[in-house]
Amino acid sequence: MKNWIILLIFCCFGWSAYSQDDLLGLLGEEETTDYATAAFKTNRVINLHSLESTAAGVLDIKISHRFGMLNRGAYDLFGLDNATIRIGADYGITNRLTVGFGRSSYEKTLDGFVKYKFLRQSSGKKVMPITAALFASTAVQGLRWANPDRENYFSSRLTYTYQLIFGRKFSDNFSLQFSPTVVHRNLVKFSIEANDVYAAAMATRIKLTKRMAINAEYVYVLPDQLVPGYRNSLSIGFDIETGGHVFQLHFTNSTSMIEKGFVTETSGDWLDGGIHFGFNVSRVFTVHKPRH
Repeated sequence: MKNWIILLIFCCFGWSAYSQDDLLGLLGEEETTDYATAAFKTNRVINLHSLESTAAGVLDIKISHRFGMLNRGAYDLFGLDNATIRIGADYGITNRLTVGFGRSSYEKTLDGFVKYKFLRQSSGKKVMPITAALFASTAVQGLRWANPDRENYFSSRLTYTYQLIFGRKFSDNFSLQFSPTVVHRNLVKFSIEANDVYAAAMATRIKLTKRMAINAEYVYVLPDQLVPGYRNSLSIGFDIETGGHVFQLHFTNSTSMIEKGFVTETSGDWLDGGIHFGFNVSRVFTVHKPRH
């Protein structure tokens, strides 16, 4: 009887071990979907929106600062005596849907946006080679009317921007994105300017260390849409991550930090020192944790 009990115990343990190994084998063979993350460190490259969204339940407070142009000379301390700022807040409704608003000292502008990521780069069970998002924003200029005695319309203050943002994280160290863009201005300063301005933007990120990266972006505006003297926006900078903060230090020929401004109103010339030194500071706060 004792021998039968020992044999039964060995059989039970043996079947349990076999079942466990068989289950682990099945789990090991099950293919999962891996989504690419952190193509860019924040939801901005420098001025442009990036492929990234703000996580669900997270509030991202952003302070953006542009000093004056370097070619202002020593009298203005090479631009440090002057400054343009934007303070904004972005919120992740879901991991794919982000909304935000901000206030800029440039033309006393209020802006709001919505961005929806409809494709996510992935590998494994579900393969998607790119990430893609739709972006739309509205800006309201707050300057006093230049001629208050004439009939002025609130609609003349409004500008709308639409973008398709798509790109790919090619490796842990390199990401690239493109952003076809249209900016609609209800009112233009000169009759020779177009109300609808079409542009193509490109941005990249090259990771240097675990906490540092180089970012660059360029916005090409199609010809014959703006007045002479306009320049395409070009910006180069560094991302530095320190815990919950991301510092972005950069040089740009654009004064404005929203699409209405840096797409259609850039005038700085890199070759003539028309460059701003500036920075973005991003600090995230978890407002609530999504239910799983």
